[in-house]
Amino acid sequence: MSDVASLREAGLRVTSARLAILEAVRSGNHPGAEEIARAVRQRIGQVSAQAVYEALGALTRAGLLRRIEPAGSPARYEGRVGDNHHHIVCRQCGRIADVECAVGHAPCLEPAASAGFSIDEAEVTFWGRCPDCQPAGNAPLPDDAQLAGHDPADPARTPADPVARGLTGG
Repeated sequence: MSDVASLREAGLRVTSARLAILEAVRSGNHPGAEEIARAVRQRIGQVSAQAVYEALGALTRAGLLRRIEPAGSPARYEGRVGDNHHHIVCRQCGRIADVECAVGHAPCLEPAASAGFSIDEAEVTFWGRCPDCQPAGNAPLPDDAQLAGHDPADPARTPADPVARGLTGG
């Protein structure tokens, strides 16, 4: 289905900005709003940041885009919607790659307890280092405690904690 048809089917007005946003998201690697705004301006000229944010919100609510928020990163967007894939994020450069669902059908993972919820989706973010950020020569990677300056005697700030890693503003 074309972008024009998708917008119309979603009940959204077809505008050059929305079309440019859809194109920018698809041609990028999980771009953030600023990167999307730059691409839109290159394609159609002046557009305000507010207009881009509003359009991203409308496109996301309509199910034409997916918003992801890895810890310590501003919101990112992707055009891959309607499936239950996950993401892997490079700890060093922030690059994001799609990872297929481990089981193949939603929700991919089953929690030990559902607390009465009817679960229909799982959102998983894997963390590691992309090929460009891995040390040359297959040298062993430092463990998480070394990366975070983690004191193993302090269990309150575990390396898996994004705040301990310095990945969030918190």
